[in-house]
Amino acid sequence: MKKMIFMIVLIFSHPAMAAGSSVPYGIGGNFSRFDRVVAQYNQPGELFRIEGHCQSACTMFLAIRNVCIDRNATLLFHAGHNRQRELNNSATNHMLGAYSAALREYVTANHYMDTAAFHAISGRQMIQKFGYRACSR
Repeated sequence: MKKMIFMIVLIFSHPAMAAGSSVPYGIGGNFSRFDRVVAQYNQPGELFRIEGHCQSACTMFLAIRNVCIDRNATLLFHAGHNRQRELNNSATNHMLGAYSAALREYVTANHYMDTAAFHAISGRQMIQKFGYRACSR
């Protein structure tokens, strides 16, 4: 029994388990849901991990001040749009506001934010090219 309790404590004390994660939010969605999570994690400064597949509004987690990115993550960017998939400048600007200046310049210059088509950037590129912090393993 003691061995089982030790294993449970060991599993749940792993840094990835203690931090918030983008995994449940990976497919994106309504901004209000994501804005709440950003505010929730920015208030105490808790660690938040972007990992796995993170598309659309999920990329707004880049606004969390204590965010890290898993090297194996894939972030997918596109222009903001409404439910009818009509492009919306206000929504696009809302997403752009979550990104670092270097990333914002890159996705704008490369027209990632001009269409509803997804454009992928790997976690490794986000760390190396745009200066985001890598998550510890």
